[in-house]
Amino acid sequence: MQYKMLGAAAVLALVVPLGVVHAQGVIKIGEINSYKAQPAFLEPYKKGMELAVEEINAAGGVNGKKIELIVRDDNANPGEAVRAAEELVSREKVDVLTGSFLSHIGLALTDFAKQKKFFFLAAEPLTDKIVWQNGNRYTFRLRASTYMQVAMLVPEAAAMKKKRWAIVYPNYEYGQSAAASFKTLLKAAQPDVEFVAEQAPPLGRVDSGSVVQALADAKPDAIFNVLFGADLSKFVREGNTRGLFQGREVVSLLTGEPEYLDPLKEETPNGWLVTGYPWYGIQTPEHKAFFLAYHGKYKDYPRLGSVVGYSAIKSLAEGMKKAKSTDTEKMIAAFRGLKVSTPFGPVVYRTQDQQSTMGAFVGRTKNEGGKGVMVDYRYADGAKFQPTDAEVKKLRPADANN
Repeated sequence: MQYKMLGAAAVLALVVPLGVVHAQGVIKIGEINSYKAQPAFLEPYKKGMELAVEEINAAGGVNGKKIELIVRDDNANPGEAVRAAEELVSREKVDVLTGSFLSHIGLALTDFAKQKKFFFLAAEPLTDKIVWQNGNRYTFRLRASTYMQVAMLVPEAAAMKKKRWAIVYPNYEYGQSAAASFKTLLKAAQPDVEFVAEQAPPLGRVDSGSVVQALADAKPDAIFNVLFGADLSKFVREGNTRGLFQGREVVSLLTGEPEYLDPLKEETPNGWLVTGYPWYGIQTPEHKAFFLAYHGKYKDYPRLGSVVGYSAIKSLAEGMKKAKSTDTEKMIAAFRGLKVSTPFGPVVYRTQDQQSTMGAFVGRTKNEGGKGVMVDYRYADGAKFQPTDAEVKKLRPADANN
């Protein structure tokens, strides 16, 4: 499949280099992430951020000031993430914080924001706790949560009418959160469902042979997978070798994202129900403009990380414009109900839990000539996959919306 590209002349020439700004009159965005530990997602993510910074500065900045990114690597360690946040706030004097990929690190930074009363936009971590159980007034989140993405998959999972399900997930906050949401939502949609096996290997250390054998021994009718990255590749390879997926439906969170689908290549399984990002087929004006700008700058196609990084910086800029300030209290007021244009279309940061309505694409995997792609996909608007306001109120601390 080929993306319908316009000519290079149509690509806006962006001439303001990242970081070439004066010390005076600068808005500093402090960004913390697991760059060395999760490069597949976070290298494109950083490129997306840099593109947004260039576009914003080329257009005159925010409130008359240029923006500057100050980036720190947390080495996939919550303690290091908090130390980096402290250094960015106290020494670098950043105006806002953003970032984090791994959910347990996102939770650590959410708590830091609460303790320091400092604005934090969690760009990528997916655990529901960031906006619900551990939510606070200082923390907003961009990406669709585990609950939201599982809710996008469950109607089709229930329509499969498979009774015996097995679950495999990485044993840390994100995986645990996704598995819990899937069991709750599928049970509500299909009361007779049984969960006959559960495998929870450590993140980055999956013993694929034993995991696949344990799942096969349980003789499930269908499998819910939450593994990603190198763990996913090992699981797919071993599952293909042992015939685990033959005659079984597989529902797989995030697997349609190019960061995780591309490396599977000729091993890509056919027909998995997934969330992801089919960049090659999205024909909306917003996405075409983003694609052209990204491809023009990097001579590469965007990944989902690119969209998230780009949209996080655009969100912060819109919030600062609306607030006419980077003051934390004014930013909180501005972000509640804030509408932002993203490559996926407009999103809104909900007042009730400070979660954005960014959605995800839902479709099926296909091995097309030795390359993994998504087919039969549709965009699922995040606004339509939320619990009721009454449920959110019960989940969220009483002081979080003050």
